[in-house]
Amino acid sequence: MDKKSKRILLAFGVALIAIIIIEIVRPKPINWKESYTVESKIPFGFYLFSEEIETLYNQQISTTIINEDPFLFLRDSTYKNNSLYIMVNSDINLDKRQYEKLSSYVEQGNTAFISARSFGNVISDSLGINTYAYYYLIEEEVNPAFFSNTFAKDSLKYSYKKGIYQSTITEIDTLKTKALGYFMNFEDDDLEELNFVKISYGKGHFYFHTLPEAFTNYYMMKGNQQYVANLLSFENPSEIYIDNYLKAGRKVVRSPMRFVLNQASLKWAYYLVIIGLILFVIFKGKRVQRIIKVIEPLENSSIEFTKTIGDLHFQHKDFGNIISKKITYFLEKVRSQYYLDTNSLNEEFCKKLALKSNTDLEETTKLINTIKMLKGKSLHSEQNLIQLNKLLEEFTL
Repeated sequence: MDKKSKRILLAFGVALIAIIIIEIVRPKPINWKESYTVESKIPFGFYLFSEEIETLYNQQISTTIINEDPFLFLRDSTYKNNSLYIMVNSDINLDKRQYEKLSSYVEQGNTAFISARSFGNVISDSLGINTYAYYYLIEEEVNPAFFSNTFAKDSLKYSYKKGIYQSTITEIDTLKTKALGYFMNFEDDDLEELNFVKISYGKGHFYFHTLPEAFTNYYMMKGNQQYVANLLSFENPSEIYIDNYLKAGRKVVRSPMRFVLNQASLKWAYYLVIIGLILFVIFKGKRVQRIIKVIEPLENSSIEFTKTIGDLHFQHKDFGNIISKKITYFLEKVRSQYYLDTNSLNEEFCKKLALKSNTDLEETTKLINTIKMLKGKSLHSEQNLIQLNKLLEEFTL
């Protein structure tokens, strides 16, 4: 590598390292996404509210975070009477089963507090409440206020602007619903837009509120926490349940394995199988011998040479030479394998050869007589060669 190439590579490496360092040390950008989960400490998270709710009530009160579907919690759990179920999210859209359990919970004398920009069709159809949301960021300040004289003096203190999507309640059932709060309109004080109502249901109450941003970390630290305290001051519950399931920022497993991963026993069984397979591959891989290269055996050139010579003699019709070589090869095998003297091919020789080779005496005698006959001839035909070859193939050495 020449000097110029080395300098280019060095400059590239320095630039890459500088970029990595800058990315590590630079301030992390603020995440302005809506979350509303109790674990989230980003501006629009729900952490501060879940930590400070006892302070908001100015008393020691039992608080429980609900991380499961409201339907399952209200169906399977034993909850206290006069309790409060708080749901806060950008949108709350209960299905029919969830609403049935929640309405039954309220009907028994408990309270449901729901803060969202919209409440879904099921609640709208059942309780006659509709909302209209401006789904664009407004640039003017939003000032929520209360109709109650007790809180009227504090109305000008509450100001919301950053990250606000204004939503108002446009339709209610006036026989069951009581208006509690509204958005102040400074351009025309006569125009009051509802954002907080109370609906009586059985022995309990529903509260609907359309400014969920008021409960987030950002506004709980901006001096507006008293507004949240006032919202919750209309009830004095014995216990509080905070929903952490119907949240925009809730982590949901979208993998096809979500059912397995949501079941503790199946999840650990799955992890153990994966760990077992990894360990098997690691230890088994060390014990298996690497692939041995296949080495082709060397060819027996002497056999190929013999075949070539035989083909050459056969093509020239030199049958006598071929017969002579076959007889010579056969007698040599007899001498080396059975240790018999082949100088005299008599009857005694035939008996010994038949005995040692475990061959019929008649076949052995026929072969030896044919050999003696062919050795005595000066001229041989192709038929003589075929006859000898057949007898030799039938004889077992």
